[in-house]
Amino acid sequence: MVNYGQKRIGAAPAAIMPACAITAFLLLLAATAPAQTAVSLAQVQKIYVEPLGQGTLGNEFRDRVIDRLRKDRRIAVVDASLEADAVVSGSAEVWPTGYASNSPRTPSAARRTIYSGYLSARVIGKNNEVLWSYLVTPRKIAWGGIVHDLADNLAAKLLEARKQTSEAASSSASPESAGFTLHGAGATFPGPIYQKWFQSFREQQPSHQVTYDAVGSEEGIRQLSEGKVDFAASDMPLSDARLSRLTTRVQQFPTVLGAVVPIYNLPGIVRPLKFEPQVLAEIYLGKIRRWNDPRIRASNHGVDLPDSEIMVVHRSDGSGTTYVWSDFLSKVSAEWKTIVGTGSELKWPVGTGAEHSEGVAVAVHQTPNSIGYVEMLFALAHQLSFGAVRNPAGVFVRADLASLTAAATSAAANMTPDFRVSITQAPGEGSYPIASFTWLLAPEGGDRSRRAAISELVEWILTDGQKECSELGYAPVPRQIADRELAALRTQK
Repeated sequence: MVNYGQKRIGAAPAAIMPACAITAFLLLLAATAPAQTAVSLAQVQKIYVEPLGQGTLGNEFRDRVIDRLRKDRRIAVVDASLEADAVVSGSAEVWPTGYASNSPRTPSAARRTIYSGYLSARVIGKNNEVLWSYLVTPRKIAWGGIVHDLADNLAAKLLEARKQTSEAASSSASPESAGFTLHGAGATFPGPIYQKWFQSFREQQPSHQVTYDAVGSEEGIRQLSEGKVDFAASDMPLSDARLSRLTTRVQQFPTVLGAVVPIYNLPGIVRPLKFEPQVLAEIYLGKIRRWNDPRIRASNHGVDLPDSEIMVVHRSDGSGTTYVWSDFLSKVSAEWKTIVGTGSELKWPVGTGAEHSEGVAVAVHQTPNSIGYVEMLFALAHQLSFGAVRNPAGVFVRADLASLTAAATSAAANMTPDFRVSITQAPGEGSYPIASFTWLLAPEGGDRSRRAAISELVEWILTDGQKECSELGYAPVPRQIADRELAALRTQK
């Protein structure tokens, strides 16, 4: 039996298992619901909530979400899926991060276990289509119970989304065309959502087959230039100079927003750390070498940081995630910009390299006193702590869907006609400072049928696909940008 902070419940095996792989994370979200009737969130009048996770823990989340929805009364919660317009399904993980008490005099045996975790959910409507999705992480140290914290937050987000959804909203995806097969490769940053999207795309249009290899941005661009794949994906907008070196002209379509987060492995540290941007730069420059350095302690009062060497981990392959990380560091540190600079492949001053985001996450998970950088989903899937980062407004912000969306709000005005923009160090008190779009690279020339197939896929991503990204910790492309992309696609037809 494990106490998650509100009452004693039986711990589901999934709640305390070792760090899971991204594939396992996706499989938890793969189950489909019985046929429902709603085609938009605004149409949902009666909803059925499935267990949100495995075992007793999943039932705890389900019961709490039901309780919050019934108190609001805007949606009727029913007891059978066949009675519902839509179904809520999802997954959750909870894991202990350490122990704490309200008083330093509390005996160790009486201290409370502190938990972290996530709750990911989707609303499924007619034809098993996703009407809405979201992923919530703890808003604070869960003294009142992490189940209540996550479930209450999810219910509030669902009710808010339904209130804001217009009855006129409907899918704008193209009708089914002749079957096609596409293969892409590139960035690991969007790898999990691309896998999920292409699975859903096949389910909705079985004659269409799309596969994707998350091999890193640089490798994907190389394969596209050599004609080995139909499309590529990159976490960095390609410069004019880089575009001129490709063997074919390409269009760059932002498909989703994500966060690169500083992950760390500090046993016994419960409270999420706060990082000054300059501190992150100096850690990766090798100028800050120990966890109890005064420059780290200055932002983390009351945290008992160890007198231990910082084990730095970075990507060893050509990576758009590295581009985003180094783009951020170049903006906050003149020394980093001069010595290292911005790029997908760097000459690292210190640290150990690991291949792909999965490799960095595994290395940090296995190495006490280490630090690294990965996309937020990889941090959650490997049950790794990640810190808050001070943004240009002077606020320490931890990555979540709200802070990603805030970072993108200024992008529409600054984005070029070909959709290139950096949103690291975005203005605004609520903006997470290491946020980025990720781009799908589509060839402009070549076979007309292939161009039409890629256009159909991108159109689906920018409409139906956007409803699915939030459950994996990605934020949708702002509507005004997506509309501009759809207009650009129509000019090709």
